[in-house]
Amino acid sequence: MKLGEIRRTILEPALAMLPPGLGGARAEVMLLAIGLQESGFKHRRPAIGPERGYWRFDPDDDNVGAVLRHPATAALAVAVCDEQQVPPIEERVFTALEHDDLLSAVFVRLRLHIEGERLPPVGDVGDAWSLYCRAWRPAELIRRKWDRSYARAMDALSAPP
Repeated sequence: MKLGEIRRTILEPALAMLPPGLGGARAEVMLLAIGLQESGFKHRRPAIGPERGYWRFDPDDDNVGAVLRHPATAALAVAVCDEQQVPPIEERVFTALEHDDLLSAVFVRLRLHIEGERLPPVGDVGDAWSLYCRAWRPAELIRRKWDRSYARAMDALSAPP
């Protein structure tokens, strides 16, 4: 799937489910970069491993549970779960993330929101990398790959629809 299509069919509708302050170019770049870093938007489930969705939620990382429990995200997460007809129970949400791209994108954005700060300005690849590492705690820290993923995400924002 091309990044423009991902923006139109996944990111824009997912971010529209959230308050306006959680959307915008900063959010789109972060979600695109993380998706490129984690899966390249090629497969919603790796050949080996329990991760789910393009953004590779891991059942052991407690990202889903954190979003469902955190005071800043719980009500939003439950509302989106209701809209997507997924019970707001950690195991049920985790299972749904493999096929429900809108729910998955919302949970990515809410997981980043838990970090309690504004998203880095578009183009600030260093702060974006730091935020990604704090939120995702990637097992394999490949900064060069992140720089390429982030650059591609920025390019996608400036590409015509």
